[in-house]
Amino acid sequence: MTSSFRIGLIALAATTILSSPVFAAGSKLDEVLARGHLVMGTGSTNAPWHFKSADDKLQGFDVDMGHIIAKALFGDPDKIEYVNQSSDARIPNITTDKVDITCQFMTVTGERAQQIAFTIPYYREGVGLMLKADGKYADYAALKTAGSSVTISVLQNVYAESMVHAALPNATVDQYDSVDLIYQALESGRADAVATDQSSLAWYMTQNPGKYKDAGYGWNPQTYACGVKRGDQDWLNFVNTALHEAMTGVEFDAYAKSFKTWFGKDLAPPQIGFPVEYK
Repeated sequence: MTSSFRIGLIALAATTILSSPVFAAGSKLDEVLARGHLVMGTGSTNAPWHFKSADDKLQGFDVDMGHIIAKALFGDPDKIEYVNQSSDARIPNITTDKVDITCQFMTVTGERAQQIAFTIPYYREGVGLMLKADGKYADYAALKTAGSSVTISVLQNVYAESMVHAALPNATVDQYDSVDLIYQALESGRADAVATDQSSLAWYMTQNPGKYKDAGYGWNPQTYACGVKRGDQDWLNFVNTALHEAMTGVEFDAYAKSFKTWFGKDLAPPQIGFPVEYK
């Protein structure tokens, strides 16, 4: 191969790469910075993740993740536009560029990861058990020891019984068709404990201080992460950096304040010294 032919091939390859859609359009990061605000998809009806306050203001843990990313972009957590979307619009709105990012209690799965790129996790969900603070049973161990004497209220679905029995094999499972009813069953004494998402229990206990307690056991883990369009590593890297530093670094106070607000728990500050990620 002659040197002139080799140079021609290199020039052709460079022209092809630079004219590709990814390079022509630039990164989503550059687009968002030029626009001057972030566009994030989320919901509005699921406390404590995303819901409206009494004065119609969008709030919640997912919403706060948007504020954290906006501050990383612009130094201003309020430079953000929220797109209210249903759960089934989460992925389509990313792939069609209706939103820059979606943070909407979206569980990471392999199937979804073929359609969008997931950020690092910002929460680990799971099923938990809530007891009355002055109830008959002290904790998970007491519930398990009681066996078939225990009744657990749970939201009705095809997996409800097997889900509860994964933690309490002999418990009686009472299914209800609304979240309010599972809590009412516990309050009235028809159930000894409620089984539902850990985040929902944490929020409920935060709203009713002193009345209930966590049984101290969680199972069925699932990862929540934000989603962005595939193929833009710069944008994904930036969002990952913003979330990482909120959970482990310079913006930890903002993340910890949000966690305390919505889940009622104080987070221990990140350990100083050797980075915990590599231990």
